[in-house]
Amino acid sequence: MKHFYAFESKTEYEQHEAVIEHFKDQLTDYQKYLEQNFALNDLPKAFVWTSKEAATSIFSDLPIPAFTNKDTIYLTPDLSAWKKLFLDQLEDKRNASIEEYYHNLPLNQLLTIAGHELTHHIDLFVDEFEDEREDSIWFEEGMCDYLARKYILSDSEFQEIVEVESQLVEMFKDKYGDHLLDAFGHASYQGSLTGIMFDYWRSFLAVKNLVEGRFEHDVHQLFKEYHKWHREGRKVPLTRFFNMDGGWFF
Repeated sequence: MKHFYAFESKTEYEQHEAVIEHFKDQLTDYQKYLEQNFALNDLPKAFVWTSKEAATSIFSDLPIPAFTNKDTIYLTPDLSAWKKLFLDQLEDKRNASIEEYYHNLPLNQLLTIAGHELTHHIDLFVDEFEDEREDSIWFEEGMCDYLARKYILSDSEFQEIVEVESQLVEMFKDKYGDHLLDAFGHASYQGSLTGIMFDYWRSFLAVKNLVEGRFEHDVHQLFKEYHKWHREGRKVPLTRFFNMDGGWFF
């Protein structure tokens, strides 16, 4: 996997060089973990490190500066840009603990975003990433968060993000939670940042609950059941297949 740097100046690159090099080293370890345990057989062709502005206005028009386009991952290593984006998620609401968390965003949490994008390339997901996907996109997005966070974060860091995103779901469920998990991205990327992120928060929490509750921390058994659902022809939505009723929908 090659690494490219898309910044407007050498000075801008140098501002982020140390973080990029640290992330590259850590991603190598995570890559090996995915190869050994989760069928990462074909790596993306390239990782493009760039600015938030380039990621969201030149390489794409998405409001989130981390994404995969075919075989290339784009991500900004700018921690300050991510802090602002995450604080903007609160819209007009106030929450002292969440604000403090994002003001002091751990670098490891940013690294998990890069890990999330790499996890999309494992062969255990039944849909091709660029294809039209239905019914199970929440599972893939939630699992990408879960695997990256469980490997990269310490136990305490993992619990911190679980608590933060649980609070965010609770804060915004009345405004953005009028659809089921199976309709992940129902408003596409035309909605607000918070509306987009809401589906990611609850997909991560749903996968966490499945792995650590229903499947007693056996993530491979969860994948087996997911594959069974696919082999049997997806006769029902994946959430119904897993009997995810009541609180499972957040």
